[in-house]
Formats: sequence, structure tokens, C-alpha cells
Amino acid sequence: QVHVVESGGGLVQAGGSLSLSCAASGGVLSTYTMAWFRHPPGQERHFVAVIDWSGSNTYYRESVKGRFTISRDNAKNTVTLIMNSLRPEDTAVYYCAADGGPGIPTTINSYRYWGQGTQVTVSS
Repeated sequence: QVHVVESGGGLVQAGGSLSLSCAASGGVLSTYTMAWFRHPPGQERHFVAVIDWSGSNTYYRESVKGRFTISRDNAKNTVTLIMNSLRPEDTAVYYCAADGGPGIPTTINSYRYWGQGTQVTVSS
């Protein structure tokens, strides 16, 4: 059973930066695709960024391209989401997800393992 835990959320002013971390255990995480999703208030959970097992392939939600960067350290079983130039509309609970399937999927149903989420609040 893969266990996923996020950390690093908090309150930041618009234009600021935050770094989210995801620690995973219980499997061969170096073979897993890892992704970040978020659940804004009053909206449905949606995809933010994904990285394949090697770290060579990434994909981002259009609204975060150029501002967010996803990376991974397979030796430490961690994934990081660096968020720059944050906007109030980035406010959400951010979730880390993992799965051993192929490619870099962006749909919720593609991921079996989820963390409990971490709150990110961007004030205007």
C-alpha cells in the first residue's frame, strides 16, 4: 500500500511563492507517475501538474504554466511543486497523487493513491 503525505501549504500574498512537498512510501516510487491536483473553494478538484517516473516528462495546467514547476527526487521518494507568482485564484487544497500506470495522465481516476491535502491560501 502506497502512502502519500503532502506538506508546505500556507498563507501567502499575491505574487509570492510557496513550495509544496510530497513524500511517498510503501512501493517502488521511482516507477510511479506523480501528480498534483487542487480543489478550489466552490469548484471541483482538477489537475495541476504531473511528472513521469524518470522526471523527464512533465505537463501543466494551462493557467499555471510558467509559474509552477514540478520535480522529483527518486532517491528520497519525494516530489516538489514550486509555485511562483501566486494569484488569489490559486487558493485551494492541493493534493499529491501517485500511480504506476503509463504516461502522464491528468485525470483524477488515473491515480489510485492520494494524500490528505494541504491548504494553500493566496491573499489579494
